[in-house]
Amino acid sequence: MSSYADRLSALREELARRRLDGFVVPLTDEHMSEYVGAYAQRLAWLTGFQGSAGSAVVLPAEAAIFTDGRYTLQVREQVDGAHWQYQSVPETSIARWLETHAPSGGRIGYDPWLHTRGWVSAAKTALAEKGAELVAVETNPVDAVWPDHPVPSDARLIVQPEELAGKSAAAKRQEIADWLAEKGADAVVLSALDSIAWAFNVRGADVDRTPVALAFALVNADGTAELFVEEEKVGDDVRRHLGNGVRVRPRAAFASALGGMRGKTIAVDPERAVAAIFSALDAAGARIKAERDPTILPKAIKNDAEVAGHKAAQARDGAALCRFLHWLSIEAPKGGLTELSAAARLRAFRDATAVLKDLSFDTISAAGPHAAVPHYRVDEESNLPIKIDEIYLVDSGGQYQDGTTDVTRTVIVGTPTAEMRDRFTRVLKGHIAIATALFPDGTRGSQLDSFARQYLWAAGLDYAHGTGHGVGSFLAVHEGPQRISPVGSSQAGGDEPLRAGMLISNEPGYYKAGEYGIRIENLVLVVERAVAGAEKPVLGFETLTFAPIDRALIEPALLSPAERVWLDAYHADVARIIGPRLEGEAAEWLSRATAPLEG
Repeated sequence: MSSYADRLSALREELARRRLDGFVVPLTDEHMSEYVGAYAQRLAWLTGFQGSAGSAVVLPAEAAIFTDGRYTLQVREQVDGAHWQYQSVPETSIARWLETHAPSGGRIGYDPWLHTRGWVSAAKTALAEKGAELVAVETNPVDAVWPDHPVPSDARLIVQPEELAGKSAAAKRQEIADWLAEKGADAVVLSALDSIAWAFNVRGADVDRTPVALAFALVNADGTAELFVEEEKVGDDVRRHLGNGVRVRPRAAFASALGGMRGKTIAVDPERAVAAIFSALDAAGARIKAERDPTILPKAIKNDAEVAGHKAAQARDGAALCRFLHWLSIEAPKGGLTELSAAARLRAFRDATAVLKDLSFDTISAAGPHAAVPHYRVDEESNLPIKIDEIYLVDSGGQYQDGTTDVTRTVIVGTPTAEMRDRFTRVLKGHIAIATALFPDGTRGSQLDSFARQYLWAAGLDYAHGTGHGVGSFLAVHEGPQRISPVGSSQAGGDEPLRAGMLISNEPGYYKAGEYGIRIENLVLVVERAVAGAEKPVLGFETLTFAPIDRALIEPALLSPAERVWLDAYHADVARIIGPRLEGEAAEWLSRATAPLEG
């Protein structure tokens, strides 16, 4: 269709044909994924929004798009305010908005394969206040008006070797079976794509940037399982790997399999399983036991093999990033670089490792004012030149079979202002506060979040995103349940206790709308720490990401002696770990970039 306005009109016509007075369009898929395949990019097709989190509601005479603080600027750049109202989450929600905007007695449609049971309950309650009704659709009306709607990927599965996984798939299924015995359940539904990939030691290529396959699974109390995935995607190598304990069935057979669960007790995760799964089990006469997916914690707590793989991947990726930063230091001052050309060059350095499987997310290559958009996504229309005396922020990562990386560096091309140096140093101080934190076992991410913000708060400043997210092992770059974020924030989950073995990002930032943005991000591993006289176990963080922090943006007078010691020691580690991987001028540049701080 010729324009987003035309698409909105076409959807409204389709809703009218279906006797619906509205429809909810989330950015997710049947697995409640953050990153989705092209076939599930309904929100982007309808509105033009390119962020990784959001949703929309379309009514006959008005429409609204809902995003959190990470996308406040981006949504206004990409979505036409003449047709869409901008709504900020968590200040409002779809349910609250519908409570005041839905027509009295109206029928609001939703796709039960794209929402949780909890969301459905909240929306029904809100609509009841208006005498309106929430109506489950059998087929998605957006798909009906989307010409050339992409089909799901047919990419084949691959095996994740046990030497990288650290545990066999059979052993993992047995642990799930033991868990089922404890819960008194006959089987568990696994619907999250990364949970299935982890449990079966397989990976896929059905979702850009996340190595997972479109599948559902049922794991039984005897350790056997059914994997619902298109059979042509499963080669002989994967079948041998899965063994006789796993029956492969077509993905389309999943719903009917749920219908055969009469009298059985089935564990289902209400946060990760869609409403349609609960409805199918209810209709079948199954007993539903609401439990958190049993793979979530084991997947988050990396074993020795996964930790070793991550360290290897971080060093390899750090060398590629350092080659890029060296190249940038030469080319950017000459002029002529753009956000797109810089992102392409960084991709080339990662490709040169010869083992890169994919990026872990679309590179945030942001110059000047675009750096103030935390989750900015460059395209041909938005592409800015990288200018002298402006900040350039690059947030990027790679998918390697031994680990997933995510790193942000902020650099100045030319000379920074005093304000830039002040803000950058406050962000750095917060980063160091997280990196050096010691905390008793059982501490939650929400309890650490203010460590990173305190120096910004002291100047009346803040940032509208969490401070840290979990990271998978050749899996999702955003992995729960651990977070470092305020409780009740749009990135909920900051109340999960941190445990040794969890991998998490450390990424405070600062953003001045229309001018510049700053973020410093390393990945850190939760580890046990020996503290003399401690009366309970103590944890801390081991930094795993190694790349220079731009010293031209640091105001040394703002750093405490202890912070300077940390920075110099970190840079010494960068030189020790990355230095031997570089050569020639790049190695010389790294030596200068990691020298002790002066001033």
